[in-house]
Amino acid sequence: MTDFVYSAVLRALDRHGTRDPYRLLKGIGAVTVFSNEYAGNGLKGYSAIMNRCMYAVVNNKLRDAEMKVTAGHEAAHLILHKSVILSSPVKAMRDFNLFSNAGRYEREANLFIADFMLDDETVMETAAREDTDYFMAARELCVPPPLLAFKLYSMTRRGYDVLSPVDLDSGFLSKKGEQYD
Repeated sequence: MTDFVYSAVLRALDRHGTRDPYRLLKGIGAVTVFSNEYAGNGLKGYSAIMNRCMYAVVNNKLRDAEMKVTAGHEAAHLILHKSVILSSPVKAMRDFNLFSNAGRYEREANLFIADFMLDDETVMETAAREDTDYFMAARELCVPPPLLAFKLYSMTRRGYDVLSPVDLDSGFLSKKGEQYD
């Protein structure tokens, strides 16, 4: 699974020349919709295909970093799981628990966006500094800590000698009161 996802990331980076999830969505021809119809701790986003048009809907009540990761996560579904979305009766994938580790599709989308947004070299340089712990590294890399955990998992699977001090947490973003910016 990791090889398949990482290959898709490399193709996306080569084809679109960006690590910005919003530019990726535009590059794949998806319409990005920012919706304020959802409570701040409810639905984070979903991807859908209607009338051959791809959509990524992002809850705009989230913090900026969470919105960016959500947009990229939905782009990952549109790239990796387009056939699954098209075969679904509702033609959509919904994400309440963005960093879910429970299902294959969520795990693949999380791995994709972690590798897409964070390049290996920058992560290694950040991790190598003695004055930086895991949470400081996530803050410096401008990503929520659970996204860094997925990146470190991917890097480990690809042969890097790195360890994550936290497990892949299926409920990380659903916990009220947590700050990730």
